[in-house]
Amino acid sequence: MKWKEWLEKWSMTSLKIKTPFLEADWQPKDKDKDAAWELYIELLTRIATQPLPKEHGDEATALDSIYKLFGITREIIKKHGRECIEFTKIAIIILNQKIRPFTAKWHKIMLENGFENKMVRDRFRKELKELQSVLKIYTKMLSDMAGVEDLTELEDING
Repeated sequence: MKWKEWLEKWSMTSLKIKTPFLEADWQPKDKDKDAAWELYIELLTRIATQPLPKEHGDEATALDSIYKLFGITREIIKKHGRECIEFTKIAIIILNQKIRPFTAKWHKIMLENGFENKMVRDRFRKELKELQSVLKIYTKMLSDMAGVEDLTELEDING
C-alpha cells in the first residue's frame, strides 16, 4: 500500500504532503507499531478525543492537555528512534498541520485572559470539537498502524 492510499482510507487527503512522499510504500515496522500504540493510548484517554460538556471542565486545562501532545509525541519518537520513521512522518504532519494552529491561536487568547469571556469560551469549545473530530480519525489511524482493535468508539457517551 502507498501512503496516498492509506491517507485516502482515512479521509485525510487534506493534509499537505509532497507527492514523492505520497507515492512511497506505507510499511510500518515493529517500532512504528509500538510508537503508534503508545500515542494511541494517550489520545484515547485525553480531552483530545473525549467530550468536554459545557457544564464540565476548564478551557485552559483542555488547551494544556492538547499542547502536551507535542512533548508526548517527541518523547515517543526519541524512545523508538530512527526505526519508527512511518509513525514519525504522520505524527509530525498532524502536530504541525492540525494541532499547532489550534494551540498557537488559543494560547495567545488565553494569555490575554480571553477565557474570562463566555463567548470566547464557547468558540474555543466549538473549535476544540472540530479538532477532536480530526484527532479521532488520527487515533483510528494509529490503531491501524499499531495493528490493534480500535477502541475509539468503545464507550456509549450518550447512554
